[in-house]
Amino acid sequence: MSIDPTNDPALRSWVQTANLRGADFPIQNLPFGIFRRAGTREAPRVGVAIGAAILDVAACLAAGLFDEESDARQAASACAMPTLNELMSRGAPARRALRNAISALLAETAAVHRKQIAEHALVLQQDAELFLPAQIGDYTDFYASVHHATNVGSMFRPDNPLLPNYKWVPIGYHGRASSIVVSGTPVRRPMGQRKGPNDDVPSVGPSRLLDYELELAAFVGTGNALGESIPIEQANDHLFGLCLLNDWSARDIQAWEYQPLGPFLAKNFASTISPWVVTLEALEPFRMPLAPRADGDPEPLPYLTSDDDRAYGGFGITVETWLRTARMRDAGEPAVRLTRGLATDLYWSMAQLLVHHASSGCNLRPGDLLGSGTISGPAKESRGCLLELTWRGAEPLELPNGETRRFLEDGDQLEITAFAEREGAVRIGFGRCVGAILPANASDV
Repeated sequence: MSIDPTNDPALRSWVQTANLRGADFPIQNLPFGIFRRAGTREAPRVGVAIGAAILDVAACLAAGLFDEESDARQAASACAMPTLNELMSRGAPARRALRNAISALLAETAAVHRKQIAEHALVLQQDAELFLPAQIGDYTDFYASVHHATNVGSMFRPDNPLLPNYKWVPIGYHGRASSIVVSGTPVRRPMGQRKGPNDDVPSVGPSRLLDYELELAAFVGTGNALGESIPIEQANDHLFGLCLLNDWSARDIQAWEYQPLGPFLAKNFASTISPWVVTLEALEPFRMPLAPRADGDPEPLPYLTSDDDRAYGGFGITVETWLRTARMRDAGEPAVRLTRGLATDLYWSMAQLLVHHASSGCNLRPGDLLGSGTISGPAKESRGCLLELTWRGAEPLELPNGETRRFLEDGDQLEITAFAEREGAVRIGFGRCVGAILPANASDV
């Protein structure tokens, strides 16, 4: 893989907060999102995160900061929109051209008069309201972690945890796009029908086994026509970038409803994503080989494999979940980390998920979202949900303040973070994916 010049570790920005060690949004990142100034009725529009600020791309265009007739100027013309869909639809070359121009504009070496103009297009993130990055027409969640699949299978089928198809085909289900919410949106405990192992008949009530799922998700850039597939060699041209995803799950509702057709109401009450989309260009320095398959595992079928994907299809991204209970917040205590996992533990790559999804001729569209499924690793501390961490509640977590958790309780705040780092590259982050649990609606209880 060729490294984009915008990833040069020597680059520094005149936005000083972008140069701080450990910052999520250095000039090497430049993720895209949708924002407006908080407390105003401004139209939401495209912004790029830089340090603790947001660059208003449409304002830069209006100020003449993109060269006439350039590819970057053409791409920037899509940035007055309230979603990223139009920019996504223009493909990887347009995104790269815009990213290159923004990098040059924000670089320490930019001309003084350009810096002065661009400075007026900056909004502090603390003064901004953030929105869903795209209008998500369709959302599919996969099951790409063999460790997660094995752990969950072991709970229900100890003698045969993985079903025969798992190592041949990426498993997924179609989720509910309308209930995807941006980070910071409270999550209402869902009502549902559930039947415990000792219940004679099912009952309806608030979920008692509310869980999170630690995931990454990919936004589709350019899609494919109905009836056409996407060759794996072209997969990266159809992916825009990655964000964080928490696929909230009501395990008691799920256990009763999932047979024979899989998840339904247990997962469609809310899924939270982070507001910033980290582009594939920003992730290039952190490309990794796919995890080696265990001895005896089948090789992927030809449509799901290529030399490039085997060598560079993984991402060296560390993902974490943090829990802060209501009692911890009242006492001013910090959140506690529950999970630290690695995206390189996934069995299937993002390219494989995209290619398999389109292999039937399913038409993917700009802004469609593809979830990785829960990211879990081989160690207990890398398990990506409470179902695994507490082994269905049999092994409750002991929190530093003396509280215990089998599953999430009302008032709990769950935060997902992620970062990519390696020697010779500047660390980049994904921001925050946060949701706090509200009680079930009293009128429904």
